[in-house]
Amino acid sequence: DPERRELLLEAGYEDPDTVFRRLAEFQEVLSSRPVSSEGRNRINRLMPRLIEKIGGAEQPETVLERVLNLVRTIRRRTSYVSLLLEHPDALNHLVRLADTSAWILTFLTRHPVLLDELLDPRTLYRPPERSDLETEIRERLSAIDPDDLEQQMDVLRIFRQINTLRVAAADITDAIPLMRVSDHLSDIAETVLNEVVELAWRHLVATYGTPVCYPDTTPCERGFVVIAYGKLGGLELGYSSDLDLVFLHSGTGDDTEGGRRTIDSGSFFARLGQRVVHILTAHTSTGTLYEADMRLRPSGSSGMLVCPVDAFRTYQMEEAWTWEKQALVRARPLAGDQRLMERFQEIRREVLGQHREPALLREEIRKMRNRMRKELLRTGPGVFDLKQGAGGMVDIEFLVQYLVLRYARRHPDLLTWTDNVRLIGTLLDAGVIDETAAYFLRKAYLIYRSVGHKLSLRERPAQVDEERFRHLKQVVVENWKRYMGSGTG
Repeated sequence: DPERRELLLEAGYEDPDTVFRRLAEFQEVLSSRPVSSEGRNRINRLMPRLIEKIGGAEQPETVLERVLNLVRTIRRRTSYVSLLLEHPDALNHLVRLADTSAWILTFLTRHPVLLDELLDPRTLYRPPERSDLETEIRERLSAIDPDDLEQQMDVLRIFRQINTLRVAAADITDAIPLMRVSDHLSDIAETVLNEVVELAWRHLVATYGTPVCYPDTTPCERGFVVIAYGKLGGLELGYSSDLDLVFLHSGTGDDTEGGRRTIDSGSFFARLGQRVVHILTAHTSTGTLYEADMRLRPSGSSGMLVCPVDAFRTYQMEEAWTWEKQALVRARPLAGDQRLMERFQEIRREVLGQHREPALLREEIRKMRNRMRKELLRTGPGVFDLKQGAGGMVDIEFLVQYLVLRYARRHPDLLTWTDNVRLIGTLLDAGVIDETAAYFLRKAYLIYRSVGHKLSLRERPAQVDEERFRHLKQVVVENWKRYMGSGTG
């Protein structure tokens, strides 16, 4: 009626009819699905406060829809409704986050346990440093029965979700810069991976004993290492990124020692890899820890899940395709045996430092880039895809990888880092590119990533109007042609 319409307009809503429709749909949900009388009373007390707070948002109708989806999820969990009812500050933070990020509200809706994080803005907008993450995860796990793997897995999932929310809240409110966003997300993943390997190792050793490893053929400390490729390897992890992983081991063919049962060491490490993947990818009521992509291992999906380290070296030196060498540029060891980490780094330097014929290298990388663009670029007229478009992020990545593969033999410092920003700096220091190229490649890459992050938090594709970055795109294309020749699509 006119009075209610006027109330909504005064509250800040521009489209009262849409608000009425969404509230009616919400009431229908409450009526059609059982809610306790206590729960209904709490929701009835919460709704006027929510409607009032949301009216002050920049896009109130959109925020109302996002928050109503959350309340639908928690309607029968009265403790969560009470949290929002009894803590006005938590309600304020919820509306603020809903106004700036569709992704955060979707995340909260999937994991309502995270609503507790809205109570303390000191932690909500300040992601912990690596050492604090390690302390936190050990404290959480120490409270769990060491034999209860399922509960330990739930603790890991909640730990990851809580800290991802903290990063996203700080990111969307510009409390931390882009480089720190990916650093924090990578720190969370690395901390989790170290604990996953530890849990998997401990549970297997309890059954089978300790495997025998090279080089001293004695029961080894670990003999297993997780190598990160892709975004995690390059310290550029996003909120929804898969983990591109490769597992290596240094086991002999001898049987394990000291367990209730024995198996050969190769089988032990195969089961260890399977257990790690299971812990990462198993889905329960608390969600999934991470999606793990193992296709970058030698011979891809048909290869061994856990590869002997010497076989990995042989494959890389004698069989690997150029695109696999490109992937190795962004690879780094994360968790497991320290000696095996060092061995991997030796192999990486040896493989990437090989002499290559520049013309052949350029041609192979151009072909792969054009093939990727053809398969993955999906845009309409007037749209620039930040990742796959000509002059976009992937062009910069492929250009950097080409220059590293071409010049690493002459400039070993190019193999120090795995992230594109530092690699661009190292290419400048080595004299491979000039200051102008380094400046614009770095600037374009950081801007594209920053805008892509913000779009991701709003659940939008990494695409913008083609005019927005016309100059940056052109500079990237010019540098591609300068170093790579034609073939940018």
